[in-house]
Amino acid sequence: MLTTNYTLKMKKLLLVFVLVTLGNLAVKAQTNYRAALGLGIDLYDDFTFFGASGKYFFSDNHVGQADLGFEDNATIATFLYSFHKEFFRAPGLRWYAGVGPSILFIKDTDNVFVLRPHLGIDFKIDSVPFVLNFDWRPSVVLSNEGEGQVAAFGFGLQFAFNN
Repeated sequence: MLTTNYTLKMKKLLLVFVLVTLGNLAVKAQTNYRAALGLGIDLYDDFTFFGASGKYFFSDNHVGQADLGFEDNATIATFLYSFHKEFFRAPGLRWYAGVGPSILFIKDTDNVFVLRPHLGIDFKIDSVPFVLNFDWRPSVVLSNEGEGQVAAFGFGLQFAFNN
């Protein structure tokens, strides 16, 4: 009798464990994506760039991002590496941090090379193929032209692939 009761409790515990694990995997599968393409905005004090933005997950946490933005007399190309990590108990919401270079092509001025550390959040809504992201992207100028900016930000709205 004791053995039967113990076995029944163990089976129930195993069933709960399997259901919780499968539920966690289902939530994770709904919020993960492999790549995203869409629109990006890069805000500086003097410029606001609009253009294409794309990101690719090399693994669960390691991400490459490329942005190409346009403004009246300038173009910016940005290449970022980010480490992404999910917030605890917030499916679809991730924080990220990283660094990468940007090149500003400004009419009648030398090109400006900057280093862009960044810190932000990425949100993928379950069963909706869109990703929203916002980050702080200060710039450290590496060339002789241009000025560094602390108040620089990025926004993105992208279509997610491989949900």
